[in-house]
Amino acid sequence: MSPSYPRGRAMLRSVLAGGLLIAALCAGADARTLRIASANDPQSMDPHALSLQYQSRVVTQIYEGLVNRSRDFKLEPSLAESWERTAPLAWRFRLRAGVNFHDGTPFTADDAVFSIERAMSRTSQRANQLRGIAGVKKLDAGSIEIRTAETDAVLPEKLWLVAMMSKAWSEKNRVTQPQDYNARQETFAVRHANGTGPFMLERYEADARTVLKANPRWWGRGTPFGGGNLDEAVFVVIQSDATRLAALASKQVDLVLDPPLQDLPRLKADPSIKLVSTADIGTQYLALDQHRAELPDSGVSGRNPFKDRRVRLAVWQAIDTDLIVRQVLRGQGMSTGSAVSPLVEGHVAALDKRPPYDPAAARALLKEAGYADGFRVTLDCVSVSVRAAACQAMASMLEKVGIKVNFQPAPAATFFPKVTQAISSFMEFGWAPGTDAWFVLNTLLRTNDGMFSGAFNGGRYANPKYDALIDAVRVEPDLARRRTLVGEVLRLIRDDVAIIPLYRRQHTWAMRPDVELVQWSNDVAELRWVRVR
Repeated sequence: MSPSYPRGRAMLRSVLAGGLLIAALCAGADARTLRIASANDPQSMDPHALSLQYQSRVVTQIYEGLVNRSRDFKLEPSLAESWERTAPLAWRFRLRAGVNFHDGTPFTADDAVFSIERAMSRTSQRANQLRGIAGVKKLDAGSIEIRTAETDAVLPEKLWLVAMMSKAWSEKNRVTQPQDYNARQETFAVRHANGTGPFMLERYEADARTVLKANPRWWGRGTPFGGGNLDEAVFVVIQSDATRLAALASKQVDLVLDPPLQDLPRLKADPSIKLVSTADIGTQYLALDQHRAELPDSGVSGRNPFKDRRVRLAVWQAIDTDLIVRQVLRGQGMSTGSAVSPLVEGHVAALDKRPPYDPAAARALLKEAGYADGFRVTLDCVSVSVRAAACQAMASMLEKVGIKVNFQPAPAATFFPKVTQAISSFMEFGWAPGTDAWFVLNTLLRTNDGMFSGAFNGGRYANPKYDALIDAVRVEPDLARRRTLVGEVLRLIRDDVAIIPLYRRQHTWAMRPDVELVQWSNDVAELRWVRVR
């Protein structure tokens, strides 16, 4: 028998510990410091090791790419001042002059070549978006050339979030290859950084805080690329919903990126709190194991129910996403049947209407597929409160049609390697893309090749017709024809139930009224624009 402790006393100790931690994190903050709370840790400072939103929202303040996005989320120059296609298979990028890394060394064409090649390495989760690049070379001190294997209509878009690193710094610290995140590798780049961006890494304490200082030599100061006035930013990890809000109410933090949805009406009525909200460019999905011959621990010997489209459709029809949006998301979202949102180029509005919620039809489909008695499956989910609650609701709904679900929440560090290594039978996850459909569709559903495609194809869906279509999207230069191809891809995904789209969220942030910022639709706040009055 395990030891027993008074519940109230244990809770008090937890609250006091949380309060002391927050106080320590925020000690010495002044009017030019922005303290940002969320439930999630960036996991690593290596900019090529991960392709996760929790990391991107921090690392992109430190490292910059050749391209970035403007206040209205459109592609704009960054460390490349301009680019042009100089031949059918060649692009020239002219680099911005006078840019220095945080250690004072200049950013050069050699660094740009090194960084792109590093991002294409085996252990890089950014390699997936660089599919089709055949090589990169230095043309002169101020420009590089990227060559593609075929005509590539989306090359500049692909370079968003591909960080430029110092070749000399990487060689000195033995990090010329990205961290192998899935193997939990520890390298110098995991806890140290040397970018060119508007903020410099001062300290990274995993699962606690990340402290950034403004870069006084940033090239974007005093230009339209900047405009903020922060001296410091502190990202604080507070996993408890209640403690995050308590920290905001007591002015120990200034911005909460993930306020509990049930508290939004109260926060909206509080004059000391400001809310900002925007539609999510991403979508939440269910992915299903479609590659193993036998579904582990399913109670069905020698078979994998998810290989049968009828079973996948039964799962979709057994889940009432409208109810989840109303009750779990408190109305802060919208059910969808489409794999991409209206903010993504090529979205087809007709596909937003999902198959009807119909448990009777789901049971009939399962019986027709030979699973009248149902089966068992483990549902993996990130242990963020609202997502865990949605997963728990889905597990209950599936149980009613005979699918017995073992709901298994886990922290991001445990969950995401399961997705990229396809060792989960059933998983809920989200993806926030850029504005081009190719990147998300190539990442989530193209046949996984262990390198440049399907990096987050957790169910290992494989369809030669799909692969051919998504490859055609990548190389098609005509915009109208490209939209048509994307529409074909989206219809195929839906018809084949390749994945199950669930809903799109409404991103709402809670902050002090004196904070002014730009809220992107991918749930990221660019600190270069933040002003604290």
